[in-house]
Amino acid sequence: MNHPKARFRLRSAWAATVTLALLGLAPAPLAAQEGAAAVQDVTVNDVVIPLGGTLLKAPKLTASGTRLSKEDLAAILRPDSNVPWEQRLARLDAGSLTVPVLVSENAGPGENRQTVTYRDVVARDIRAGRVGELTAAGATVSSVAGPNRGSGTYGQVRATDLDLAALSRLYTVPGDGKGAVQRVYGTIQVSDVTYSDARGTTVKIARLDGRDLGGRQVPDGWSGAFAIVANGFDGASDRRPLAAAAADLIDATSVGSLEMQGLSVSDTDPKGPVLFEIGRAAYTSSGSEGGTTLDNLSMTRGALRIHVGRVAALGTSLAPTVATLQGIAAEPTGGAGFSDVEMRRLTPKLGTLTLTDLSIDLPPEAEAERAAPRDVRPPARGALPDPGRSARTPEPRPADRTADPLAVTVSPRPSPRVALREAALAFGPLTDGVPSATRISLTGLSLPADLLAGAPLLGLLPAYGYRDLDLDLVADASLDEKARDLALREVTISGRDIGTVRLSGTLGGIGPELFSGTLPAATMVMFSGSAKTLNLTVENAGLFERFLAAQSKDLSLKPDELRKEYVTASLLGVPIILGNSAAAKGIGAAMGQFVMKPGKLVVHAKSKEPAGIGFIDLGAARSPAAVLDRLEVEAKAN
Repeated sequence: MNHPKARFRLRSAWAATVTLALLGLAPAPLAAQEGAAAVQDVTVNDVVIPLGGTLLKAPKLTASGTRLSKEDLAAILRPDSNVPWEQRLARLDAGSLTVPVLVSENAGPGENRQTVTYRDVVARDIRAGRVGELTAAGATVSSVAGPNRGSGTYGQVRATDLDLAALSRLYTVPGDGKGAVQRVYGTIQVSDVTYSDARGTTVKIARLDGRDLGGRQVPDGWSGAFAIVANGFDGASDRRPLAAAAADLIDATSVGSLEMQGLSVSDTDPKGPVLFEIGRAAYTSSGSEGGTTLDNLSMTRGALRIHVGRVAALGTSLAPTVATLQGIAAEPTGGAGFSDVEMRRLTPKLGTLTLTDLSIDLPPEAEAERAAPRDVRPPARGALPDPGRSARTPEPRPADRTADPLAVTVSPRPSPRVALREAALAFGPLTDGVPSATRISLTGLSLPADLLAGAPLLGLLPAYGYRDLDLDLVADASLDEKARDLALREVTISGRDIGTVRLSGTLGGIGPELFSGTLPAATMVMFSGSAKTLNLTVENAGLFERFLAAQSKDLSLKPDELRKEYVTASLLGVPIILGNSAAAKGIGAAMGQFVMKPGKLVVHAKSKEPAGIGFIDLGAARSPAAVLDRLEVEAKAN
């Protein structure tokens, strides 16, 4: 759902578009003036038209190259005309229409009041209510009341192939939401947009482009549907009209493509100025590039700098959102607000999300090196001077002339950088807002090793001589709702000059409720969940040798001596710890082989019970042997 401020701007932008289309392209008379003597220029003054919550004002409007008389045009613009706009617009023909100043005064929702003033509005080649080209030299925007105070400007506005009759039908005439899509704009461009609000946030857009924009008629008309959505988020009223109107608008909107260039958002945050920028944002409804792409994203806050080359979301769909809203709208009785389950069901189909060329420059750290202070305290009162020294204060040595005994030397470290070459997230079909399958991959993740201090396992890498890490990670899982099984198809982490750990397996007793984020569901998993299979693969690529060298140094042993001790511990100690069963001895033997020649270690474990071993049983087991006895285990090395 949209934030109230965003809803206000959306509604105002739509009203401004209708304003520009309707007033800037003055409607035609009820009947064509076939009997007019000749083509002429006609001017009317002080035009005022109410349009829902918007009041339109044009001090002067001129129609050129038309057969309309001044009286005809004035009659058309009367606010109390009983002839529908679409009928009058469909009969409009003129060479051009000009409005030097066009003012749109929009009221609501609540205390919000917004005024948009367009300059030099010109429509050309108007035939049967269709406009070949519509331009405005620019506009100013002012929100003078309510919590969203602000002001802004537009540069040049240009639209082509504008169908005024279709625009009027969509905005004012109810429909069933199932009719054919009516194209309103062939193309539309807006340049040099700037808007600043009272909170200190400034938004700038170099250029906006749209193509093939239109939609279907909805039961409340677009004007009525926008009003319902804008006023329907108070949390106390019946939610069904809001759900119905929102579903209608989402499902009825048709967009060929949208593109935004040069977006910047700056904020005068008390904790430090923030600047967010996007070089290009584009949406395409079809084709190989169908979806949304963002290029050259950056965010700066003080010394923190983040940059992303591209973010792309492909294969997304709002169909689950629309279906959920329609289901809520069809309920026999209404209520207020939305439950957590309903909010999850409103989640769109996510498709595939990719990110490339991420870099994060973190604020540099500084180490304070305080110089050892010299004893410069004066002698105690009444103390006798040292007879071996002059009573006069000695001259400082040349090296001490500029030395400050309390000086602090700050040595800045280089800015830590985190980089990621590529990330990809793929999602399967949704069940109650939860994807049935998810795959996450991170390729080329590089970062200083000390940033992982305190993390399990990886936090130990700096002690083994690693300074910069280059990692790849993969997590691939699928959920079988009917069998209530979560298949961990692959969980892999690998690092250059480190090695690879790969894990896969099957967990039972897992359903969509696990991902609801509620504590009771997570707690119930401990009682219903179980482990069915587990496969572990460890491949060494240099970590074991560094570990052995570090341990040998700490224990004052030669590496070969320590290796032999570890082999003995694996062959004899591990089986004893695990219960000395055949499986335990097999695991110990495989570990011994791996220590002797570090290459690959593989362990397969499967529950002897079809339902798996319950998580609660694993937690309550008195010893590893009690668990191992319930498993079929195979282990091998190299």
